Amino acid sequence: MASTRNNNTLGNYQLQQKAYTVGREYIKYENSYTGRAYNVALPCIGFNPSYMPSDNFSRNPVEIESFLLGINSTNLVEPEKAKIQPELKQLPTFSYFDRLEMIMPKPLVVENKQRPLFE
Repeated sequence: MASTRNNNTLGNYQLQQKAYTVGREYIKYENSYTGRAYNVALPCIGFNPSYMPSDNFSRNPVEIESFLLGINSTNLVEPEKAKIQPELKQLPTFSYFDRLEMIMPKPLVVENKQRPLFE
């Protein structure tokens, strides 16, 4: 029996394949909102980032996490496993706004008993 629906036409097949291709490219785009940042840095003051991938902080994040969670701690086949050495990265800081320098008095005098009812 012949198909009477538009699902099996050449144009609809090509449109469906194009939608699949565009979707795959959107997911695989490295710098998308769920992907990597162009310049990885920590803010110097103000707020902390809500999420950063663990490989931004070290070169061996999986080994560090496995060690901290105790994975492979009861290995009876190779009980003498080498200690994990974290290979940490130093992230640069980034300032989003300019701040004035803090002004401190030259002779800083901290006086005692300045609070009420202090004994």
